[in-house]
Amino acid sequence: MERQQFVRYGALFGFFLFALPLAAQEPVTIHVTVAPAASKAKKAPPDSGNVAAWLVPLDAAANSATSATSAKAEPLIIQKNKMFDPHVTVVQVGSSIAFPNEDPFFHNVFSLYNGKRFDLGLYEAGTTRTLRFDKLGVSYLFCNIHENMSAVVIAVDTPYYGVSDHSGTIQIADVPNGRYAFHAFYERSTADQLKSLEHIVTIAAGSRSIDGVQVLESPDVTLAHKNKYGEDYVPPPSSGYGP
Repeated sequence: MERQQFVRYGALFGFFLFALPLAAQEPVTIHVTVAPAASKAKKAPPDSGNVAAWLVPLDAAANSATSATSAKAEPLIIQKNKMFDPHVTVVQVGSSIAFPNEDPFFHNVFSLYNGKRFDLGLYEAGTTRTLRFDKLGVSYLFCNIHENMSAVVIAVDTPYYGVSDHSGTIQIADVPNGRYAFHAFYERSTADQLKSLEHIVTIAAGSRSIDGVQVLESPDVTLAHKNKYGEDYVPPPSSGYGP
């Protein structure tokens, strides 16, 4: 009788433990610093925002967990006040991004450089266009009407990614323990500078922080661009296309 009770209570205790939710892992925290070009004044601390980083699993266990990761909500890049917001977006390849126009005039979104090449055409205030980013790489986005509008989309082959805030902090949730290839992107760095940041990191229970990542701002990088026809921008018409 005592043995039967022990077995029964033991089974109930085991079921109770199994039913408890697993303790959530701490997010992986990445600390980056943007080193400004030497020609810039050093009166204020550098803005270390808009640096993208992502972790590509190298271990079988991490890869298995990655394949089971739930889909994330569809991101938005809003057009408002003649700006794209956010300026830098990272998505897992195959994801879609919505582009709502919240300005009281027409906008356009196009990209002809690297990454995903596309043109969403003109669309009016209050409407939205959506696009699937099905190619790995960096897409530089512009508006064919407003020259000063720009954004960057990075499509990566992992669900573990983030973008730094102004202090240079990136937090990536739900990263399983394991080995990863670290990658980073900053639009004012050269390809060689970004390549030099790539390295292998190990994420473990007591090691969920990546420190000392310094991103260089290169004076050789120019953000000037042409319109979607490869020509200089001309002032837009005064009606319906914004000031």
